[in-house]
Amino acid sequence: MATRIDFSKLTLMDALDLAGLIEIEAFQRYELFSEQIGHRNPGDAASMFRSMAVNERKHAEQLAERRLALFGDAPPKVTLDDIFDVEAPDVGAPSWNISALKALEIALASEKKAYAFYDEALPGVKQLDVKSLFLELRDEESEHIQMIEEIIAKLPPEAALDVADADAD
Repeated sequence: MATRIDFSKLTLMDALDLAGLIEIEAFQRYELFSEQIGHRNPGDAASMFRSMAVNERKHAEQLAERRLALFGDAPPKVTLDDIFDVEAPDVGAPSWNISALKALEIALASEKKAYAFYDEALPGVKQLDVKSLFLELRDEESEHIQMIEEIIAKLPPEAALDVADADAD
């Protein structure tokens, strides 16, 4: 989790911009992974990454709508250059033959990373509205963690097989 943000000076507008950018960065990374490894069949790793991309984009859009309603077209002060890998999965995480289970484990680690980001930022936040937003976002990341854990628990055994392993059968 890397940011160039001084949380003690963060306004609500800045916090909404930051949160939206975090979701956009994760969306872009999941899209990249899905494209890199390619779709082979329903429920494969690319499908898992694509599903996560859809979720991240939806969350970014919700944050953007909220920001627009509160602050209109005011120009953002926070940019993608101010963050790096806050929620986005590690660039080198997937391989061409990754299993659906491993793809979900990457997503789970990313959601846990986002939870930790908001949790660790909270002590530095001074404004109550920003603190409230970060608590809300942290709790949403907790819900995402639970959702992915539930999906993992329901996977069939073959979801743990890497593509090369599945082809060997």
